Amino acid sequence: MRTITTHHDRHGINDETVIEVDDKDPNAGGASHHYELSRPVPGWGTTKTHALIDFQHGPRLDLNSTPGILDGAILAVLIDRYECFQAGPFACRENALILTKLQEAMHWMKHRADERAQRNVLGKNEK
Repeated sequence: MRTITTHHDRHGINDETVIEVDDKDPNAGGASHHYELSRPVPGWGTTKTHALIDFQHGPRLDLNSTPGILDGAILAVLIDRYECFQAGPFACRENALILTKLQEAMHWMKHRADERAQRNVLGKNEK
C-alpha cells in the first residue's frame, strides 16, 4: 500500500483527505487498481471512508480479470460536477478551465479507445 498526497492544496482542507492505494501492478500496465479515500469526521474522533474505487484489473474481455470501474466513468462524474458548478452560483474562470481540461482528457481517452478498436486490441492486454 502507498499513500497519495498530490491533492494536498497547502491550505489544510484537502490535506485531511487520505488516499490509500494498492501497489502498482507491473503485470497490469503498471497501474494500481484499488483506491480508498477517507477523512476525519469533525467531533466524532474517528475517520470515515467516503469512497472505495476498484478499477478494472486485467483485460475487460478476459474472464479471469477482476471487473471494475473504468477511468472514463470517473472523468464523466467530474465533468458532470463541473458542468453543474458552471451552471450555478460557483461559475468562474478556474472552473471553466478545469471543465475544459476534463473534457479534453475524455476526448483523448475516447480517441485512444477508437484507435485500439481499429487495431482489434480494445479490451485486450495488447498494444
